[in-house]
Amino acid sequence: MGSRAVTDPYARKRQRLVGKVQAQGIRDPRVLAAVSRVPRHRFVPAAVVQRAYEDNALPIGYGQTISQPSLQALYLETLEIEPEDRVLEVGAGSGYQTALLAELSSNVYAVERITELTQRAREVLDELGYTNVALVTKDGTTGWAKYAPYDSILVGAAAPRVPDALVEQLKVGGRLLIPIGDRHHQQLTLVRKVTDEGTDEQVITGCVFVPLIGRFGWPG
Repeated sequence: MGSRAVTDPYARKRQRLVGKVQAQGIRDPRVLAAVSRVPRHRFVPAAVVQRAYEDNALPIGYGQTISQPSLQALYLETLEIEPEDRVLEVGAGSGYQTALLAELSSNVYAVERITELTQRAREVLDELGYTNVALVTKDGTTGWAKYAPYDSILVGAAAPRVPDALVEQLKVGGRLLIPIGDRHHQQLTLVRKVTDEGTDEQVITGCVFVPLIGRFGWPG
C-alpha cells in the first residue's frame, strides 16, 4: 500500500470528492476509502491540477483522458475486488485507477500502449510507495499472459467487441469490465467467466471512452 504525508493540503478536497462519488450511488466502503486516500492531483498535468478533485474527466496528454472519479469508482464497485485478488488493468493512462486498484487488491498488472504515459505513471506510483504494481508498455488488447489468470480485468478504453485474449486470461469465476460499442458511444459491459468456454454478459451503463487501440481493438 502507499504511504501518505501527515500534512496534506488536498485532504479536504478528497473528502468532498468522496461525497460527490457517493452522490452518484457508490456505496462500497472500501472503494470510498480508496478514493479518500489516493491523491488524484498527482496524476494529472499541472495545467489542470486545480480541477483534479472535480468529478469530471480531464486531459492527460497524447489524446488520452483520466476518467471521472465516480465512473472509476463504479468500475471498482462492479468488479467486487477482494484484497487477495490479482487484477489486470488495460489502459493505465495516468496511473490513478492503477493506484485505486493497488489499494483494493494484492497485485495489479497494468498495461499502457503509450510509453510516455507508462513512464509518468510509474514515477508517480513509485513516489507514492505502491509496491504491488507491475506496469508495462504493450498492446493491452492482448492482455498480459505472463501473470494470468486474473480474478478481475479492468479495461479503460472502448473496444468494438470483447477481446478473446482477455477472456482467456480470466480465471473461471473472474470478472471483466469493458466499454463495448463504436467510437462515439459504448455500453459498459460486465463479462463473467462461468466456465472455461462460457461467459455471461451484463450491461451496466452507457458511457463514452477513448478507443482501445491494438490487435483486438481499433486500428491506430
